Amino acid sequence: MPGLYFEEFYVGQEFHHAFSRTVTEADNTAFSLMTLNPQPLHIDAHFSEGTEFGQRLFNSIYTLGIMIGMSVYDTTLGTTIGNLGMTDVRFPKPVFHGDTLKAHTKIISVRQSKSRPNQGIVEFEHTATNQRGEVVAICRRTGLMHCKPKA
Repeated sequence: MPGLYFEEFYVGQEFHHAFSRTVTEADNTAFSLMTLNPQPLHIDAHFSEGTEFGQRLFNSIYTLGIMIGMSVYDTTLGTTIGNLGMTDVRFPKPVFHGDTLKAHTKIISVRQSKSRPNQGIVEFEHTATNQRGEVVAICRRTGLMHCKPKA
């Protein structure tokens, strides 16, 4: 698996993820309706024209999911046990249809699990930027990771 084991992470380690994703109107509408979010800022063009943004906003929860998803291949694919939580989630700039997102991850902390001897806890800080390099999303995520299998 391309994901890293607990012992392969270190504080300050950075990943500039190769994947990028242009978000679309179809993505936004489908996700908003699938998650039962009828917010007109996401699904009503006429309503959104009258807001300070002048257009629909891309659903921030979908932005969060894309940002974290972009990190998986380089960091946790096949080596994570599960997410323990997310904190400090922020969206400093809006995302609009047609924006292209990129992600970056920095390792904030690592510690061996006290209750699970073959597992460790890694705190990731994920950041997403748009095509102009503006930060559009940030969050800290704590993951429970497998340690390297003993040979």
